[in-house]
Amino acid sequence: MHIIIVGCGKVGQTLVEQLSGENHNIVVIDEREEKVRQLTDELDAKGIVGNGVSNLILQEADIAHADLLIAVTGSDEQNLLSCVIAKKAGHCKTIARVRNPIYFNEIPFLRKELGLSMIINPELTSANEIARIFQFPSAVKIDTFSKGRIELLHFIVTPDCLLNNYQLLHIRSTLKCDVLVCMVTRGDELVIPRGNFVFQEGDVVAIVSTPAIAQQFFKKIGINTHPINNAMLIGGDTITYYLAKRLLAAGISTKIIEPNLARCEELSELLPTATIICGDATDQKLLLQEGISSVDGFAALTGLDEENIMLSLYAQTISKAKCVTKIDKTNFSSVLNHLRLDTITYPHLLTADTITKFVRSMEASLNSNVENLYRLEEGRAEVLEFYIKESSDVTDIPLEKLRIKKNILICCITRGTQFIIPGGQDEMKIGDLVVVVTTNFRLNDINDILEK
Repeated sequence: MHIIIVGCGKVGQTLVEQLSGENHNIVVIDEREEKVRQLTDELDAKGIVGNGVSNLILQEADIAHADLLIAVTGSDEQNLLSCVIAKKAGHCKTIARVRNPIYFNEIPFLRKELGLSMIINPELTSANEIARIFQFPSAVKIDTFSKGRIELLHFIVTPDCLLNNYQLLHIRSTLKCDVLVCMVTRGDELVIPRGNFVFQEGDVVAIVSTPAIAQQFFKKIGINTHPINNAMLIGGDTITYYLAKRLLAAGISTKIIEPNLARCEELSELLPTATIICGDATDQKLLLQEGISSVDGFAALTGLDEENIMLSLYAQTISKAKCVTKIDKTNFSSVLNHLRLDTITYPHLLTADTITKFVRSMEASLNSNVENLYRLEEGRAEVLEFYIKESSDVTDIPLEKLRIKKNILICCITRGTQFIIPGGQDEMKIGDLVVVVTTNFRLNDINDILEK
């Protein structure tokens, strides 16, 4: 596909990194020459220095033949206008990043009236992810599939967890839990485990299940499943506003600590039922005074990665809170893994992943029967959703009789309202939505899971 990306910031760069290796013709536009040069020197993309709102610049980017324009500059208005002009100048789909809360209630209107395919809000996306984590604190990360009906939950095997030194095959035979372990990360190694796999302390395990069944599973293996009752949020930026609004709506007592008095007054008006504290969260006395040792949920959401890391590590040592750390820079993600931070959220990565998923869905509708595609573990694994449209070499045959390639696992089958964790006797049928995990790249069709 011919894709134009307006804006070479963190999101724009991540999008090019994710899409440039997938045979797309990518053009990036930015007014900052050094950003364009840096991106095009490192990655496979054409660069244009200029304003993405300019029709002449868009024409230079060949907007007439573009399949998609993605506007992710620092200006909401510029992003929206760039999409409008792109729709007039070409016939492409458009995506705009819109962050200002004043547009929050107008997103459906803007999408419809401006003809946008998607409006993405990084802060809202991150806030929603953190809220899900707080509601299921035993997980370090949650991905959803099949329109939210199925969850991929990542959790850590602790010393007192039943799974420590436990063999995988006993989960269904002994624990009688209808969950499927699809992936285990052990240090730098990523494994799609077989039945004889033995879990170890520190393993990050990903299971596929429905929320209700996952609750039962976590109880059986001795992991806390109780949602939080109160939360402390550090920093008063937009992401904090969205998160606090959602937590308060769920009946969770919420306290915000923010150093800027004017912002505190603004938050007090926007969130009248929240407790707003004006102060420096790096002051340990203040944190102790405000009850950090007894909170259930803690989120470090300031604009400084280093401060967020320090605050989360402190919260983990002094409390039993579920801790979430916001990180903007991904350069040292491997180092962060060794710090044992509870849960990390990367707003710009979430934004890029959401857009990339849309791009792949577009491409899928043209070239394959992939409904959705997600990258996990920094791109080392993929989860694909296939819609079975017609009879083929994989349909109406027991899974145990299919010659499935190594490092491919069929996680679940959704058949109408029925959710199936597949065993050897189960079959894929026309109309099924099938979720597959793989470290083999790249599958375009459900038949690609088979050995030739």
